[in-house]
Amino acid sequence: MLNLSERMLMAAKMVRKGNKVADIGTDHAYLPAYLVLNNITPKALACDVRKGPLENARKTVEHYGIDDKITLRLSDGFDKIEPFEADDFVMCGMGGTLMEQLVQRTHWLKDKTKRIIVQPQSHAEDIRRFFVENGFEILFEDACIDGGKLYCAMAAEYTGKITEKPISYIYTGELPKCKKEESRLYLENINSRLCKKLEAERIHGTAENADYLEKVTIEMRGILNGMQSDS
Repeated sequence: MLNLSERMLMAAKMVRKGNKVADIGTDHAYLPAYLVLNNITPKALACDVRKGPLENARKTVEHYGIDDKITLRLSDGFDKIEPFEADDFVMCGMGGTLMEQLVQRTHWLKDKTKRIIVQPQSHAEDIRRFFVENGFEILFEDACIDGGKLYCAMAAEYTGKITEKPISYIYTGELPKCKKEESRLYLENINSRLCKKLEAERIHGTAENADYLEKVTIEMRGILNGMQSDS
């Protein structure tokens, strides 16, 4: 049986059972293969912008004998995907800034029946900001440790509603509601980075940026204190 890494498994668990899936940036197609083999999805698209990873994906699909259930697709993000081909869309292993760019240019993802699942390697705040400012609701988030590093994943759906969020939300998202030690550690790590950035802004940056970061870190400290009290 195919085993996923902890970070990919975290994202796979957010896929709705019975839905068709598109894995964007599939590499070896481990995630869609796992979903098919475990009867979570009936059909999947394994998409990548490069031919090399798609060749790796082909070998995985053929090895497990699931080439009738997984379609390989050379695609830059969502560009070569038709809206009707999938319900849940997964992106793992790329930065949050690139994820934002790919989702932003795919207008048909603003569909209340679709779910976007992302596991950003970095800059998770960029994709969170995009979701918040463009009518998507982040339903839930999770965190894990994989290979000694902390990762988060989130699932979002389009609602068309833009609601005001705390200033720190793009850095915390829904992780404070995730009752796991890994989520607290993840947020502590983010807050530590922001505190260092704040000190640098105070010395070499602008008063406006420093003021913004100070407000964010104050909010995050309050959130982290609350998470410690709950544990």
